[in-house]
Amino acid sequence: MTRPLVITDCDEVLMHMVVPFARWVDEAHGVLFRMEDASFAGALKRKECGTPLEAAEVWPLLDGFFRTEMERQYPISGAMAAMAAIGAAADIVVLTNVGPDHQAARAAQLAALGLAAPVIGSRGGKGEPVRRLLDERRPSVAVFIDDLAGHHHSVALEAPEVWRLHMVGEPAIAGKIAPAPYAHARIDDWAEAADWILARLDENIPAPRPQLV
Repeated sequence: MTRPLVITDCDEVLMHMVVPFARWVDEAHGVLFRMEDASFAGALKRKECGTPLEAAEVWPLLDGFFRTEMERQYPISGAMAAMAAIGAAADIVVLTNVGPDHQAARAAQLAALGLAAPVIGSRGGKGEPVRRLLDERRPSVAVFIDDLAGHHHSVALEAPEVWRLHMVGEPAIAGKIAPAPYAHARIDDWAEAADWILARLDENIPAPRPQLV
């Protein structure tokens, strides 16, 4: 058995993303970002006519943002202090869906803020990379943090013993996103979230297995 493990997303958990992204697509591409429900892609509309972007147009914008505009991002309030406290009790891995191309830039971004943790730039559901981390590290207990409900479902399927915390740290969208059904808790404030995570680490027992659909 090794140290406890905390696997955390980055965007809207550790770093603000949609607000700086919205400013950039407006300035550089004439695109408005107005999130009216849980759909990220549906929130992107052409400023000149109001028509939504096609799905195929969304990733190139995101890729461009992560390639050249990551310095616009800034930490979620309390995130770095929470990571410092959690890092005293557990190993931390950042599992972010920016993809392998932006993994090094993301690691540098976080290291500059004091979080020198391994970064995995994945794509798709996070259940399989979480399972691989557990099999490699054999932690005594593990906690997963993410803002997207689909990733909590994926982790519940592949690694049901992991505690799952749903966090949406961006106030501009938090109220539009329902609690993830496959998370054990929904907490959007880092002071409260850190207490919840540290309690799970202190208890040092696996999460109860979910009823999966």
